[in-house]
Amino acid sequence: MILICPSCQRKNRVAAAMLDRQARCGACKTALTPIATPIDADVEIFDDVVQHAALPVLVDFWAAWCGPCRMAAPEVARAAKDMAGRALVLKVDTEAHPEIAARYQVEGIPNFVVIKNGSVVRQQAGVVPATTLTKWLEIASA
Repeated sequence: MILICPSCQRKNRVAAAMLDRQARCGACKTALTPIATPIDADVEIFDDVVQHAALPVLVDFWAAWCGPCRMAAPEVARAAKDMAGRALVLKVDTEAHPEIAARYQVEGIPNFVVIKNGSVVRQQAGVVPATTLTKWLEIASA
């Protein structure tokens, strides 16, 4: 996947399998990991991370028109920050990528799925506080 350096804005390719390790920008050497923000995922990024990441993954299925999704967004961002280096958080826009949502039978949003080693550990629809999201990821890490 491509990570943009927060310092010099250069694009850096980092394998999903390496996201649990320290990665630095090839140009300025700024740390690119741990990732402390949700990652907007298309099909390619989603499949790469879910299949290869050593860390548990929280997937937030959402849509721009969804009010509860907008309410959940700060909680998702907080969970990503709190779990940086211990988990990854992906955001999947169900309008742009309905085929990903269909794989997990997502019928209502927001819908959260925790995946570890390619398998679903937990799935739940509805707004959830960051503490609960973090707890799910900690359980998946054990």
